[in-house]
Amino acid sequence: MDMERDRGMFLNTILLTASSFLMRATGMALQVFLSRRIGAAGLGLMQLITSVSTLAATFAVSGIRFAATRLVAEELSRSGRGGVRSAVRRCLIYAACFGLAAAAILFFGARIIGERLVGNGETVLPLRILAFSMPLISTASVFSGYFTAVCRIVKTAAVQLTEQLFQVAAVIAALSLIGSVSAEVSCAVIVACGAGADLLCLFLHYILYRRDRLRYPGESCRGNGLTRRLLGISLPLALSTYARTALSTVQHLLIPRGYQKYGMTEAEALASYGTVSGMVFPIILFPSALFYALADLLVPELTRAQVLGQAARIRRVVSRTLRLCLLFSFCVAAVLFRFSGELGTVVYRSAEVGRYVRLMAPIMPIMYLDSVTDGMLRGLGEHMYTMRVNLIDSAVSLVMVILLLPRFAVYGYLFMVASTEICNFALSIARLIRVSGLRPCLLIHGKAILCAAGAVELALLLLRTLGLPLEASTLSLVLHITLTAALYVPLLTAAGCIPREDADWVKTLIKGR
Repeated sequence: MDMERDRGMFLNTILLTASSFLMRATGMALQVFLSRRIGAAGLGLMQLITSVSTLAATFAVSGIRFAATRLVAEELSRSGRGGVRSAVRRCLIYAACFGLAAAAILFFGARIIGERLVGNGETVLPLRILAFSMPLISTASVFSGYFTAVCRIVKTAAVQLTEQLFQVAAVIAALSLIGSVSAEVSCAVIVACGAGADLLCLFLHYILYRRDRLRYPGESCRGNGLTRRLLGISLPLALSTYARTALSTVQHLLIPRGYQKYGMTEAEALASYGTVSGMVFPIILFPSALFYALADLLVPELTRAQVLGQAARIRRVVSRTLRLCLLFSFCVAAVLFRFSGELGTVVYRSAEVGRYVRLMAPIMPIMYLDSVTDGMLRGLGEHMYTMRVNLIDSAVSLVMVILLLPRFAVYGYLFMVASTEICNFALSIARLIRVSGLRPCLLIHGKAILCAAGAVELALLLLRTLGLPLEASTLSLVLHITLTAALYVPLLTAAGCIPREDADWVKTLIKGR
């Protein structure tokens, strides 16, 4: 039975990862288009709007996605499944209330938020348009949490991919049709296209849920305490998320101001902010699609194991997941570090982007693993601990932005990101080791780092010998990255970094028996 569940999670991970990679690829293509259409300063303005959007969406969702996943997973683990539909219904009512409240605050308070809090009047119109997305985002989150809990992730992945493709196509078409306009109008068009995509996402989710809910007829028994459990999960999580997102939003709003205190003009500050947030981070976070997919899927899986008291399975899932994710992330970090200059030139035609990518590459494994660790902690009922850690992270980040950016500008910001990520991961992995009984093997990790570096250099040597040296072109980059990945696996095997039981487990999953 465990092998069947492992295979289901394995297939769902592949599907969700593939979908996430496609979405990130289209998202990055859109960023490239926008960087050439509205420039780095326009991207910086869009990042300011996105910061407010994140805070508003946090209030609109108010922890409901995780609550829906956890409640539905708990109901599925019980002897009867009648509570599934009741759980979703209560979650939808909760989401609608918070979504409409967020929309009202954003629409009627757009001028105060834009002019006084953000400090840029060009954000007012986009913020008013953004208000219409809030109830759409909150209610769609319930359906997304439901499909994650019932392990039919392919449905929500298909919806999200459709939404992303629609949004990208709409933005490119709209901006191409309207011609040369101000940054304010361009951002308003982008936000309006996003609202249309959110409406499509909700409609498709609802249609799929209407068909899928027929699997769970009936209602839950009295005394099941669904409303109490819903509020017990969502409200504490929402309050801590509000605090964290508020701190993060203030932090991002202060970044351009910190650059100006360093000596930049307003346009230069927005351009630098847009370069890092809108160009550098999309590149380095692109491979993290795998880790976010796993973080989602591990919540219902570990919740089920915890409800059933399967301590051995919890240890096995945690250990194997962390080990395989670390091996993957080391290779990605080596590729980002060695090919950073070429990536910046090919993707954004910017050597500056490449320099920043190289600076951030060494901490990529920590950033990637932190998302998976948080997902496993949430699945084990430690969601409040992860929120406390993330809240501390945001508070420290805000203080460092205030202190470092006026003196060191972009390099101060990158140092802040690196140091807080390391501290966040250290606290999270320590907690996961304690609650799961995990026993990490540092020797394997050290050998894997050497294998990743060796694979990159060997790929460079082999292709140079064949007359195909590294160049700032798409074909050259694809060849070097593909060969690096192909060499990495046998190097890991030869170094003993992949335990035999893990190799046999993967083979069994692939063969299906």
